Amino acid sequence: MTQPLMTRRHEPKRIHLNLFEMNCVSHITHGMWVHPDNTRHRFNELAFWLELAQLLEHGTFDAMFLADVTGTYDTFRDGHETAVTEGMQIPSNDPLMVIPAMAAVTARLGFAATFSTTYEPPFSFARRMSTLDHLTAGRVGWNVVTSYLPNAARNFGYSDEIEHDNRYERADEYLDVVYKLWEGSWEDDAVLADRQRRIYADPSKVHYINHAGRYYRVSGPHLCEPSPQRTPVIFQAGVSGAGRQFAGKHAEAIFIGGRSIDEVKFFIDDIRRIARAEGRDGADIKFFPGVNIIVGRDADEVAVKVRDYQRLRSVDGYLAHNRSRIDWTRYNRAERVGAIAERGDPGSAGILDQYPPDRTVGEILDSLGALSRPFSVAGTPDVVADRLGEWVDHAGVDGFNLIQHLTPGTARDVIELVIPELRRRGRYRNSYDDDGAGTTLRERLFGPGQARLKPTHPGARYRHLTHHLGA
Repeated sequence: MTQPLMTRRHEPKRIHLNLFEMNCVSHITHGMWVHPDNTRHRFNELAFWLELAQLLEHGTFDAMFLADVTGTYDTFRDGHETAVTEGMQIPSNDPLMVIPAMAAVTARLGFAATFSTTYEPPFSFARRMSTLDHLTAGRVGWNVVTSYLPNAARNFGYSDEIEHDNRYERADEYLDVVYKLWEGSWEDDAVLADRQRRIYADPSKVHYINHAGRYYRVSGPHLCEPSPQRTPVIFQAGVSGAGRQFAGKHAEAIFIGGRSIDEVKFFIDDIRRIARAEGRDGADIKFFPGVNIIVGRDADEVAVKVRDYQRLRSVDGYLAHNRSRIDWTRYNRAERVGAIAERGDPGSAGILDQYPPDRTVGEILDSLGALSRPFSVAGTPDVVADRLGEWVDHAGVDGFNLIQHLTPGTARDVIELVIPELRRRGRYRNSYDDDGAGTTLRERLFGPGQARLKPTHPGARYRHLTHHLGA
């Protein structure tokens, strides 16, 4: 008699979690800093960051993802006044500076910091990141951005922004330079630390890179010896055509966005296609949308937290962040977009490309805020876990960058209420040792023994730099 085939029960895909942060008062959920339980006003204090890092490690988060901008949002109402009044990403401090302190009080938590390729040279940045990779024992990532604020351009001597696709062209060469420094300038066995012969490193195994490109000329050698990961984990954010092309070539993890779940899925599929065309495995990229979670032990607690958010939400803060050229707060809520466009009111150029003509001002104002974004959920732990699982399974994302409404209340709620439910469902690790991964951030994302760039990554081709230079 033929025995029936045994099928293995489908194992649910595990979810990665990062905390989305910024070294400022009002990061994403504008207006909430005034909540009595919010501690964001302490962002200048070292203790603020140490406490937050220790909380995340207690919750076995993968990393803290630190955003940054190098300019002020000064488009709305033709000035910086709204942003300053709201504390909307100004004042803000350097994200790289707080990482060593947080690394000193944690052992497993990773740190991904944003840095722009547009305005600062690659040689000094490569040194800075190698230093961080050493000090954190390989727990750092770099969120590669090209900057988008006109004020940022003016801060670095430009009259206006560099054209969008040209910024990505520059970024592509920027990464070639840092890959050469990180991967090729020092051979793996260059450091001898030989006390008897008084030789710290073998100079025959430390190389100039002699990069001469369209935008950068860098001699080298790299000033740092090889760090645990050599190249930090490459994160990227941006879904324009040029951004997706760049991501498919370079990114190992992507902070993905979109106007809907289906659009995010389309972007993910497209970036994986581009990666394959670049000779990479599409599975070598992890995708993390920002997620807004309000969770409570019961429906009444959830309702109170949602009401607090709606009550404190700053419309001005969101309009400034969106760089709105039209001040919707000056209109009657019943006014329609079509009528405003037809009159040609100041700032109304192009609004029909953003909104249908029958959309009312009130509908636009009510849609501003974190809870209107695609990956948003408010509910009890089971409801939140259901939704996270659905998004992972439908959109093909690998995890989420958690956006805080309250600091540290949002992270604490997720750790105390949501993560236990995810663990019960087999969706989240019970400890950092669950999967046998090493201690580097890249191993946390891709598995044990994978601390270095994969051989198919474009940066890996510089590992034998002397061959490329003909030395």
